[in-house]
Amino acid sequence: MHDYADIREEVAKLCQQYPGDYWRAKDRERAYPTEFVTALAEAGYLAALIPEEFGGAGLPISGAAAILEEIQRQGCNGGACHAQMYIMGTLLRHGSDAQKAAYLPRIATGELRLQAFGVTEPTSGTDTLALKTTAKRDGDDYVVNGQKIWTSRAEHSDLMLLLARTTPREEAAKRTEGLSVFLVDMRTAVGNGLTIRPIETMMNHSTTEVFFDNLRVPAANLIGDEGQGFRYILSGMNAERLLIAAECVGDAKWFIDKASGYAKERVLFNRPIGQNQGVQFPIARAYAQMRAAELMVQEGLRKYEAGEAVGEEANIAKMLAAEASWAAGEACIQTHGGFGFAAEYDIERKFRETRLYQVAPISTNMILSFIAEHVLGLPRSY
Repeated sequence: MHDYADIREEVAKLCQQYPGDYWRAKDRERAYPTEFVTALAEAGYLAALIPEEFGGAGLPISGAAAILEEIQRQGCNGGACHAQMYIMGTLLRHGSDAQKAAYLPRIATGELRLQAFGVTEPTSGTDTLALKTTAKRDGDDYVVNGQKIWTSRAEHSDLMLLLARTTPREEAAKRTEGLSVFLVDMRTAVGNGLTIRPIETMMNHSTTEVFFDNLRVPAANLIGDEGQGFRYILSGMNAERLLIAAECVGDAKWFIDKASGYAKERVLFNRPIGQNQGVQFPIARAYAQMRAAELMVQEGLRKYEAGEAVGEEANIAKMLAAEASWAAGEACIQTHGGFGFAAEYDIERKFRETRLYQVAPISTNMILSFIAEHVLGLPRSY
């Protein structure tokens, strides 16, 4: 598989323009890194997956994974914009020619941001088929009512990919039918049926709760066929898990490099602390975990690009990578001792940021349930 060394090098150069003090300031202020996201867009990285005919780079998903991994490895936070990578697939695969022509070129230039993903609800969580937000056809529009939570970057996005119920659950022919996907123009929706409420969290993730009160969405903004939205969203979830797994691998590499460097330089009792096995071993174990996760990510990307079923690899990659980045973060803090908790070292910030991925976008327990049922053939647990 292509390692995209040239792209990684250029991404690293861009990231070096946004050092730790930039991210610490954003973290303190709970501010969105607009400058960083704009720079990525202007350099074309957020258009990596958009076909060349629409102004993008036309890269396969492994190219997007390389970009996101390098962002994390350089100490930056791709969580501010990574959704554009994995949301893109639904529009690319299932959008109409008119929708692609209308939106993709402007997304490619950075004029429009496609960052918000409205799926999760307060009462249903990861039980997506139980969502209650409705979209009812009324002439040339759909009227949307309901509520979403953990809709990150809603305040900083021009477009939202929204999953809503268009057929009552009890009337749907199949359990997985009756849900539809819409492209919502946030610029006209806010204040006209859409309300956004920020949620304060342990890391600066710009996440929100959104409320729909008779929001009118043009029927022309329906993506694909009505009632088939869950299938469309599901096809993008494996891409989402692989890309976030790549980010976690990048985080793990950052932590390992940071811990190894400090262990070589820090001298106590007339010897570098890295000479002690008690310091060496956690870092070495974290490296081994990272490499195992990295290989699973690569296998998942290979199968995804080959058009093969990739549910097993995508889920395992995401779980292993999230655990590897957490283990590397733990080793890094322990290696630095008290300095690991000092904001100026950036470790505690990265530690908080990478902890998210054992819960989102899918929790470790849900992944284990998937493996148990769909790989091992054990009885369904939920």
